[in-house]
Amino acid sequence: MSDNSRQLLTIITEARLESLLLKDIDRLGAKGYTVTDARGKGSRGVRGGDWQPSQNIRLEIICTEPVAAVISGHMQERYYDNYAMVLFQSEVFVLRPEKFGKEGTENHGR
Repeated sequence: MSDNSRQLLTIITEARLESLLLKDIDRLGAKGYTVTDARGKGSRGVRGGDWQPSQNIRLEIICTEPVAAVISGHMQERYYDNYAMVLFQSEVFVLRPEKFGKEGTENHGR
């Protein structure tokens, strides 16, 4: 991994999970995150966001690969079976890598 390379972990899921997920990702070593409202269509139909119970969020986390692995593993184990959730990961190049942790320095308490 280059000094400026990090992982972008994106989670699209039910808005009612937001507070639980934010606690989880803080505990699992993320240095920060961005949350936005999300709408779309997938295997569970249209999620328009105009009705409170069907609202979705998009949660984005830039972190090192080990932190991304811990968070994605936790999401799959804890949430996949019972909640609408899509998770994907990609490599990104960041201009201020110190903001997103260094390889081997994170505390990923499970």
